[in-house]
Amino acid sequence: MTASMRARPSNARRAAWAGAALVAASLFTGPAGAQALKQYDSSGKAFWKNPPPDWFLGDETSAQKGLAPPANPALPASDDELAENLKAVKLPPGFTISVYASGVPEARQMAFGDKGTLFVGSFGATNVYAIVDQGGKKVVKTILKGLNMPTGLAYRDGALYVVAIDKILRYDNIEANLDKPPEPVVVYDDMPSYVAHGWKYLTFDKDGWVYVPLGPPFNIGNPPSSVSQVRRVDLKTGAAEIVALGVRNSVGGDIDPRTGRYWFTENARDWMSDDIPSDKLNMISKVVEHFGYPYCHQGDLPDPKFAQGRTCAEFTPPVAKLGAHVAPLGMKFYTGSSFPAEYKNNIFIAEHGSWNRHKYQGGRIERVIVDPDGKNAKLETFASGWLKGDRDYTGRPADILVAPDGSLLVADDWAGAIYRIAYTK
Repeated sequence: MTASMRARPSNARRAAWAGAALVAASLFTGPAGAQALKQYDSSGKAFWKNPPPDWFLGDETSAQKGLAPPANPALPASDDELAENLKAVKLPPGFTISVYASGVPEARQMAFGDKGTLFVGSFGATNVYAIVDQGGKKVVKTILKGLNMPTGLAYRDGALYVVAIDKILRYDNIEANLDKPPEPVVVYDDMPSYVAHGWKYLTFDKDGWVYVPLGPPFNIGNPPSSVSQVRRVDLKTGAAEIVALGVRNSVGGDIDPRTGRYWFTENARDWMSDDIPSDKLNMISKVVEHFGYPYCHQGDLPDPKFAQGRTCAEFTPPVAKLGAHVAPLGMKFYTGSSFPAEYKNNIFIAEHGSWNRHKYQGGRIERVIVDPDGKNAKLETFASGWLKGDRDYTGRPADILVAPDGSLLVADDWAGAIYRIAYTK
């Protein structure tokens, strides 16, 4: 792809992200050091009455000054671009990758319906998509528009559930009404309306309750009592319980088929350095566990300002450290049968990739082999090749889903595509 084809910021991007690009550009203008470091005090009333659009730049350091999230391409990658990009993707022997569907702007969490429809949420595009098979060709339908960052969705008992910042919506009998979805039913709305770290991920357990992470509306600070937690919600009654505290930003999770426990990825804080703290893979083993934020990061690193006398020994450590600024998002246990036997119950994690780092890392799919009790975690890269050079993405994996045939589907919100990884040997 050419730089001119992929450089314009997306029209659908949220104002917060567009504002970040403008702020980042301004930091490089004028004499060196002319611009002050970006700093916000989240403990003050002014922050909450008028949150800044570029809140994620608020703890900028001189060592990392000027870093900002890269703007998404204006349009999804073309089929020719995707084919060229996938030539660079490296997989273990016997595995292949192909395009399952293209033209899926800012694709995020995925879920299959009973009739084989693939539902896909989005980040700033405000859409929910349905991908259906028509004569052997995957057709992408935009079935819902204008929602507030509908990144997370799930399907159960004929209904599609979509989370849009502060509401979980239910669309009944959705597969029979793709061309004219029913009016949604609000099934849960006891959530803050903050956009910052407000995008969410939904995971049903065997009892029909859904796990919902709620992130704090800033990079680092003492969070309000309603966020930095994971809740378990009964969408039939609205009953909810807090199952984890001290969670910074989780946008991925799954139920371990071996134990029924909830595991989740967590993005650690920014603006400490290129190499700390590490992002995490966590497991909830008891109610209510505290995973450290904002006092302790990566299980063993007190925050230089917000430790506030607390020690890391007080909190639950991660099952695995994933690396600094790799941005782990969607994850799934492999429950299919088409991969070799040693892949059964392994975890696959979509790493969205860095922005708060001079040399990016992530932009890949990691495989985690781990015991049911969270011991003996072993990490290895399963798929890579979407990151070129120090800071150039051709794709950014955002979610993982095990397909009915045992293949893995990967949502890429940068290229606006869904990939299929299959074992063919």
